[in-house]
Amino acid sequence: MSRKFNFCAGPAALPEEVLTQAAAEMLDYGKAGLSIMEMSHRSSEIVAIAEKAERDFRELLDISDDYSVLFVQGGASSQFSAVPLNLLGGKTSADYVNTGQWSKKAIKEAQRFGQVNVVASSEDTNFTTIPAFDSWQLDKDAAYLHYTPNETIGGVEFLWTPEVDVPLVADMSSTILSRPIDVNQFGVIYAGAQKNIGPAGLTIVIVRKDLLGKSSEHCPTMLDYKTAADNESMYNTPPTYGLYLAGLVFQWLKDQGGLSAMAEINRRKATKLYGFIDASSFYANPVELMSRSTMNVPFTLANADMDKQFLAEADQLGLLNLKGHRSVGGMRASIYNAVPEAAIDALIDFMKEFESRA
Repeated sequence: MSRKFNFCAGPAALPEEVLTQAAAEMLDYGKAGLSIMEMSHRSSEIVAIAEKAERDFRELLDISDDYSVLFVQGGASSQFSAVPLNLLGGKTSADYVNTGQWSKKAIKEAQRFGQVNVVASSEDTNFTTIPAFDSWQLDKDAAYLHYTPNETIGGVEFLWTPEVDVPLVADMSSTILSRPIDVNQFGVIYAGAQKNIGPAGLTIVIVRKDLLGKSSEHCPTMLDYKTAADNESMYNTPPTYGLYLAGLVFQWLKDQGGLSAMAEINRRKATKLYGFIDASSFYANPVELMSRSTMNVPFTLANADMDKQFLAEADQLGLLNLKGHRSVGGMRASIYNAVPEAAIDALIDFMKEFESRA
């Protein structure tokens, strides 16, 4: 079987070693005579998998005991509601930064539960920049500040962490585990799994324990962080197979040398691709240099009429899912942890050859 290179923004590529192990264990896990997907979430096997996954995840990110790690369902989009429902407390407003489509969705949902102060926005640059911190109109009485460190659609990324006096909340769906971070700078971090963690369906929430138990009286039980924390993420049946695969990914990351090693690999991949695009007169990236995403690289062709041909030929060569988001067009290469450097080399070789015929 020949594996192709998957540049999808999500669900994204998974490490081949992880898929190979999962395939080998699909029908009979640990000689139990059944698949993990068939096991009770209360079984000793699933409990052991969940406990190891949390230990490895905490080790990778150096998460202290001051934080709870929650494995929940609903995707990052469910957290757009969960965050205000859990964190507004007795306050009526929260600060949000608008740097793209996912920020906008988080803002829209939060407006259902309280006042949203958009303290900074890069919409005037068509979301190709990160607003300078000294321009932010912060509210010292806000319940929290929410931002999206990486916007998968526009390909912009914060290469720094905002320092604020209120709990900092981050949607890290597309950057988590791609490099080391200081978790202690945050009140809440949440991430959908389908980019750097595992398959779609699992969501991870890291929440500082002093923020638990402050949810709105209208907060649904399944969105209450304290419910998940008090029940070790098993108040109801969790996404057991997704959790199992996430655990395999965590072990794979440790085997690669951890997040410092992954950061170096990811920097090398991104630098190589951006370097080629910048040196070309046929391809272009619209994002300002200091705001470019390491994970999602959008680019355009000099002649948009050739987009369909480019995508068709790329597909034939096994370079999949390079079409840009419908809201921005062009191309997008998502180069998450599991996308090997060989995929970047193959993409650049094709882009060179395509340009020579354009």
